[in-house]
Amino acid sequence: VQLQASGGGLVQAGGSLRLSCVSSGWSFNTYASGWFRQAPGKEREFVAAMSKNGGSTLYSDSVKGRFTMSRDNAGKTVYLQLDSLKPEDTAIYYCAALPTFSTIRTYSRPNDYQYWGKGTLVTVSS
Repeated sequence: VQLQASGGGLVQAGGSLRLSCVSSGWSFNTYASGWFRQAPGKEREFVAAMSKNGGSTLYSDSVKGRFTMSRDNAGKTVYLQLDSLKPEDTAIYYCAALPTFSTIRTYSRPNDYQYWGKGTLVTVSS
């Protein structure tokens, strides 16, 4: 089971990025997914989550309305579209996954997740 996140980079405030997380080694549509981020000197925080069928999403208040999570089960990939970026969005972004029987449930706690990717750095300049 491996997750590989990509798509990070340096962008000016107000700009956009699209993060991708490709999975391998298992039935992707049996797993709920999430995105977290960790800024220097801070704890890892929840960003967005999606149920395994893609029908339910949950966002943190800090990104709601600016970030959009989606998934392609056939392509074993989850995405995080980052729009209207702010300097405070600067962090390493991690994707995560967990096997679940629930079709619609989303999970927002890091400890809920079993598998993690290595992260991709997003830097937003002012």
